[in-house]
Amino acid sequence: MAKMTVARAMVEVLKSEGVEIIFGIPGAAIYPFYDALYSSDIKHVLVRTEQAAVHEASGYARTTGKVGVCVATSGPGATNLITGIATAYMDSVPIVAITGQVNSSLIGKDVFQEVDITGATAPFTKHNYLVKDPKKIVRILKEAFYIASTGRRGPVLIDVPIDVQMQEIEFEIPKEIDIPGYKPKEKGHPLQIKRAVEAIENSKRPVVCSGGGVIASGASEELRILVEKQKIPVISTLMGIGCIPTDHPYYLGMIGSHGQKEANLALRQADLLIVIGARLADRALGDTKITDNMKIIHIDIDPAEIGKNVDTNIPIVGDAKQVLSEINKRISERKDFWAYEIKAQKKVLPDDDKLHPYDVLKEISRAYNGDYIITTDVGQHQIWAAHNLYIKKPGTFITSGGLGTMGYGIPAAIGAKFGRPDKEVISITGDGSFQMLLQELATIKREQVPIKIVLFNNTRLGMVYELQKKRCTGRFIATCLDGNPDFMILAKAYGIESMRLESKEKLKEAIEIMKIHDGPFLLEVVTSPDEPTIP
Repeated sequence: MAKMTVARAMVEVLKSEGVEIIFGIPGAAIYPFYDALYSSDIKHVLVRTEQAAVHEASGYARTTGKVGVCVATSGPGATNLITGIATAYMDSVPIVAITGQVNSSLIGKDVFQEVDITGATAPFTKHNYLVKDPKKIVRILKEAFYIASTGRRGPVLIDVPIDVQMQEIEFEIPKEIDIPGYKPKEKGHPLQIKRAVEAIENSKRPVVCSGGGVIASGASEELRILVEKQKIPVISTLMGIGCIPTDHPYYLGMIGSHGQKEANLALRQADLLIVIGARLADRALGDTKITDNMKIIHIDIDPAEIGKNVDTNIPIVGDAKQVLSEINKRISERKDFWAYEIKAQKKVLPDDDKLHPYDVLKEISRAYNGDYIITTDVGQHQIWAAHNLYIKKPGTFITSGGLGTMGYGIPAAIGAKFGRPDKEVISITGDGSFQMLLQELATIKREQVPIKIVLFNNTRLGMVYELQKKRCTGRFIATCLDGNPDFMILAKAYGIESMRLESKEKLKEAIEIMKIHDGPFLLEVVTSPDEPTIP
């Protein structure tokens, strides 16, 4: 066994886990780790705020299927991670967050830059550790990666006091990780699978509701086989977009308060709802009431999600890919697609001389033919993107669904591009969300990350403005962004090429310029403040 510092051992474990890139900001309480990182071949991306480090790790994880890693110092560095960690937790993204901490002997004494980050993040991490025994660091790191990447995936935080980082230990990587009490169940119960098959075959109007769990488990092909054999219409949550191609003949769109009309209509008419990897929270259901006449099959790897928001007749705890594979072995074929009349009701969008957001998104879809990774921020533009972009492959529509975190899109795009440098990455954002973490333009400049940014500028916090317009009889407060900067000048300050689009006649030209540009590019799209979220 080799002897080395805990900081060096941490780097060696990261290398053994296949970590190639880390996102973070150094500080006094984490400097021994950074010093050890200096002589390794792990790339470090210096972000401009710690929240962005988690979002970038998230974008990386969601495009690669690997665990994303982010690092921060103690105190404000650690607390700045909190929103990003909660975002990853709500959307089941595998993250390992490493934080520095003050000297072990000073913990609890309110010294400079001390904060109880393990206590603060306990409600929205899968697990977290405060490392007190240097000899346990290797096992803890290995456990963290195992916990983050198995079962229902999610963030794990490791808090390491500075004195612990500097101590020497005998370094040895354990061959196996065995955590008592943590045994994620991947195989569905055979009897429940049999009951599910019978319920599907006996139903007249079945509907599949696909969530992010389908994409996370890599179950899109198994889902396609099921719905094509049984000719079942598919609706999705926001996180489930891309579970099957959005132009698939059986796909009806996103459900919920901001969902497509035909998707919500199919949900209301169904006699069997097959929920896969979704929790069906308030935004997903919207005003739709689950009736007593509707049977529900709920498949999820997290038993805590089954029955949380809707009563379930046939619960199946297990990995979506494995469960659907078993169902497909037993299921017969159905002759008719019952929802063809609903499918035919698809809304035709207005076609006039005005430049609408959906015009821009549909032109992007046409120009790229779905050969991209899309990230979005949160607001009207998120819903415009969900409804109008062509999403061809699972894992190529990346957004903040559960927490709804403004500022997520740009850093997520940076992480996604590092994860998949071979793919075009386009971030769809709004002027409100963009200014939450616009300092990441510096990261784009420093690292020369060739992402494309489509910024819808309506000088408003659009979704809240629309809400005030409808429900507050136009009493607008704190939603007008009159102090917006000139975004083209701002982009130029960071060495990023840009273009402003204000008319429909220039649309195709603008998208083509953005597409062929070799490097980061910002396309500002000027839109009306009164453009509705759903036309």
